[in-house]
Amino acid sequence: MKALVIGAGGVGSAIANIAARRPFIAEMVVADRELIRAEAAVNRLGDNRFSPAVVDASNVEELCALIRLTNPDVVINAVDPRFVMPIFEACEIEGTNYLDMAMSLSKAHPSDPHSKVGVMLGAEQFAHDDSFKSKGIYALVGIGVEPGLSDIFARYASDELFSRIDSAIVYDGSNLVVDGYDFAPTFSIWTTIEECLNPPLMWDKPRGWYTSEPFSDLETFDFPDGIGPVECVNVEHEEVALIPRKIDVGKVAFKYGLGSQFIGILKTIHALGLDRTDPVSVQGVKVSPRNLLAALLPDPATLGPLMSGKTCAGIQVKGLDKSENPKAVYLYNVVDNAFSMGEYGDQAVVWQTAINPLIALELIDRGDWKPMGVNGPEWFPPQPFLNLLAEYGTTWHIREESIGGIVR
Repeated sequence: MKALVIGAGGVGSAIANIAARRPFIAEMVVADRELIRAEAAVNRLGDNRFSPAVVDASNVEELCALIRLTNPDVVINAVDPRFVMPIFEACEIEGTNYLDMAMSLSKAHPSDPHSKVGVMLGAEQFAHDDSFKSKGIYALVGIGVEPGLSDIFARYASDELFSRIDSAIVYDGSNLVVDGYDFAPTFSIWTTIEECLNPPLMWDKPRGWYTSEPFSDLETFDFPDGIGPVECVNVEHEEVALIPRKIDVGKVAFKYGLGSQFIGILKTIHALGLDRTDPVSVQGVKVSPRNLLAALLPDPATLGPLMSGKTCAGIQVKGLDKSENPKAVYLYNVVDNAFSMGEYGDQAVVWQTAINPLIALELIDRGDWKPMGVNGPEWFPPQPFLNLLAEYGTTWHIREESIGGIVR
């Protein structure tokens, strides 16, 4: 398989690093706005299957030209979600398969943003489903760790464990610490702000999709493998847009283990207007406050040597098992930063994200998954994916949860 990766940041570089160990990748071009970043992602590998390139991910014409030049079997979008649609549209124009780990951005409801849905995450992409099908190509969307592996866990729970699913709640948390920094997000601050300060997307079967206030429904969730209790709140995330499309479920939400300090900092960022994406004039220079904030903070890809701890991605599913008895489980994947740095030289959060698109592409290459049109992870049988996790160096587990409150 020939792949073109757009973005040589933490996740894009980790994708190339992991791909270097997988023989199904015949060629991979890693492209970035800055050639030096693309070259760094490739040079660390010492593998002639990989080469660097330059592209502006916001420029559809540039993207189309690079796709024609490299002629990939698939384009992997590894940049933040504001660039989803230009890359997605370039693939549609060129008739090339597409994959991402974050979907097209939402737009809040103009008059009632904390109750009603405006433009939902991924809606712009799903509107092109018929076009992709007519061209005989696919767009596999939301196939990182969250969304991605969490959606696959949900499909597995539906297929193998439950006869009725009352709720599927994603819980993401960690005990990661970055030495020398009071505030250093381990993932893109641009994406973190987008997820946490937008109205959280929720699903309730009788009501359908709706939204709530940012940071709503604070609770403490006890994460496994020694991570322990972390304060979690509702945030906007793609699983809520994807899971109900394919799985019969009563309630879906995404709860992010931010902790009280992180929540307080994000609220301050919002209060100061630093989350804004529209440019403001500073002494005659147009500057996006959010882009400025991202430039001030350390690059998450560089934090690995300073990090310690573990990160957990998983989903809690409650309902009735196949024998119609109450059942509740938490399906999860934990990555220790000591492992990912020691084995790959990539910090835990980006490595945990990067393995999933490659597993999906390996399944497509083998013919185990056969996407067509615009598809999410839960469109496909989960077991082949879960079987490959160990081969990629990680594991998944199921923890029994309290069945209190579940009614037959």
